[in-house]
Amino acid sequence: MSRADVDVLIAGGGFAGLTLANALRQSLGDSFAVVVADPSIGATHADDERASAIVASVRRLFETLGVWRDVADDAQPILDMVVTDSRLGDAVRPTFLTFAGDVEPDEPFAHMIDNRQLVAALTECARQRDVELRAAAVTGFAHISEDAATDTKPAGAPNHIEAHLSDGSILSTRLLVAADGARSSIRSQAGITTHGWIYDQSAIVINVEHERDHHGRAEEHFLPAGPFAILPLKGRRASIVWTETKADAERIIALPDEAFHAELERRFKLHLGDIKVIGRRRSHPLGFFVARSFIAERIALIGDAAHLIHPIAGQGLNMGLKDVAALAEVIVDAARLGLDPGSLDVLERYQRWRRFDTMAMGVATDGLNRLFSNRSDVLRVLRDVGLGLVDRLPGLKRLFIREAAGLVGEVPKLLRGEAL
Repeated sequence: MSRADVDVLIAGGGFAGLTLANALRQSLGDSFAVVVADPSIGATHADDERASAIVASVRRLFETLGVWRDVADDAQPILDMVVTDSRLGDAVRPTFLTFAGDVEPDEPFAHMIDNRQLVAALTECARQRDVELRAAAVTGFAHISEDAATDTKPAGAPNHIEAHLSDGSILSTRLLVAADGARSSIRSQAGITTHGWIYDQSAIVINVEHERDHHGRAEEHFLPAGPFAILPLKGRRASIVWTETKADAERIIALPDEAFHAELERRFKLHLGDIKVIGRRRSHPLGFFVARSFIAERIALIGDAAHLIHPIAGQGLNMGLKDVAALAEVIVDAARLGLDPGSLDVLERYQRWRRFDTMAMGVATDGLNRLFSNRSDVLRVLRDVGLGLVDRLPGLKRLFIREAAGLVGEVPKLLRGEAL
C-alpha cells in the first residue's frame, strides 16, 4: 500500500475534472500537485458517439488553456437557431423565434463538438502538463487532523483528507474535488443531500446523416411531449436530442429500424433531405436536482455531482465548466497568497459564486420544460405570443444570447478568456 501527498485530488476524469486539472497546473505550475483519479482514464471511448454544445464563454476557457486549437477544426459553429412550437401532426411548423449566432463579430455563441475528441484533447493536455492521471476510483476517504485529541483538548480542524483508491493506494490531499457525476459517491459519503425530482421524460439521443447541408443551423421544435432538438455537427451530420415520456421513449427505442426511422422522420421532417441514423440509439431519464451544499469540509462538488438540469436549454455541460472556472480561480487566488486551498473560507467563496446561478438556471429550465411540454391550447397561445414578441425585440434577443453564452453577470476570468 503506497501513500502520497497532493494538493488537490480530483475524482472524475470527464470534462469537468480534466479541465480543472489543466487550469490549476497552467496557473500554479509543477510545484502544485494535482491528481485526477478515474477508472476510465486511458480508455479510447470509441463507442461514445455523443456530442455537446460548447457556449462562447466555455470556448474562451478552452482557448486560454490551450485545448481549443486541438479540436477547433472538428467543431461545428452554430450560426443561427430557429424555435418552433407545434403539435406532432401539424403539416406546417411556423417559426416563432430566430437567433443570429454571434455574441461578438465573428464569434459564434456556441459550437458542437464530439465528446470523445474533446476528452482526448483534455487528457493529452493534462499529460503534457504532468498532471498525474490514475486509472482508479476514489472508494472512500477520511478527514485527518495533525493535532490529535487529548484528555485536555479536542482535536483540531481537519487539515487534510486521506483518500483510498481502488488500486490500493492512499492519497493525502488538502482538497478533494467531486467530479464523479450525478450519482457521486463522494457527495454521498460526505453526507450532502440533494433536492429535486425526476421528470416523466427521457431523452433519446442519436446522431444522423442527412442529404443536404445544415449551414450551421440549430433547430428546436417544441412538441407536446417535449423538445426535439437538431444540433449541427461537422459535415452533413446532426445530433438529435429527442424528448418523450418515459413510456414512449422505451417503446420508440425498442422499435425495429424501419419503424424507428418513421417515428424519427415524423419529427425531423424532410427539409434536409433523406436521413440515416448512425451509431447506437440511447435513452436517458431526465431529472432536476441541486446539491444542498456545493462544499463540505475539504470537499468541493463540480459538474453533475453538484447539479443536474433538463437539457431544454443545452446548459448542463456548460454549467459544470462554469463551476470549474470559478473553483479554479478561488484555488489559484488562495495558493498565490499562501493560503490553504481546501480551507472553508476559500470553498465558501466558490459556493457563493456558483450556487445562486445554478439554482436560477435550474428553475428557469424547469419552468421552460413545464411551459412547453404539455398539450394545453391556452398555454400554447400564450407562449407563442411571447416568443413572437421576443423575436421582435433585438435588444432582448441579444441579452438572451449573451446569457446563454455565459457572458452575463460575474463571469470568472477563464470564461472571459483571461489567464488566471
